[in-house]
Amino acid sequence: MSDAEQTRQNILTVAADEIHQHGFKATSLSVILNRCEISKGALYYHFTSKIELGYAVFEEVYTPMFLNVWQAPLTVDDPIEGLCDFLTSMTEEMSCSEVVCGCPLNNLCEEMANVDEGFRLRILCMQEQLNQLIVDALERISGDLRENLAFSQVGYFIVATLNGATSLSKSSRNKELFQQVIAELCIYIRALKK
Repeated sequence: MSDAEQTRQNILTVAADEIHQHGFKATSLSVILNRCEISKGALYYHFTSKIELGYAVFEEVYTPMFLNVWQAPLTVDDPIEGLCDFLTSMTEEMSCSEVVCGCPLNNLCEEMANVDEGFRLRILCMQEQLNQLIVDALERISGDLRENLAFSQVGYFIVATLNGATSLSKSSRNKELFQQVIAELCIYIRALKK
């Protein structure tokens, strides 16, 4: 990787962390410059504006990270148990900072989807990709599932419930509440089976 590529990657990593900690609007380019130890010119060489940087963080950091995390539990032999194991492990491994900061994608969606059309479209695209991963997993085991399930609606319901649990956890700073909602979600997911 060239120095320029390494600098760009470092900017993305630091910006992703800052956006997660503070939100997009409150993220300071000067803080990113200081943390990366680069000049304003070096930042603008890679990203012409803060919004362009935000789009790149979303597309190159958050979306691949998020989809990769979901890919593993959905590709196991039993994606129903894979999802429940994944969600349950999330409740056990969630750190206090994650309880307070919430999910970076969910945060960005709440903050920017109604403010910027570019973010809204990127968020929608990522949500559709995630939903398709869930639909594909459910279709693969459709013979083991109840009849007349609308897999797309099931996928969106699972993700919406997780996002809601994350928001509740963040606003209440209560990890136990998150765990309780996820336990209920797993009851729903397991009930998809015949």
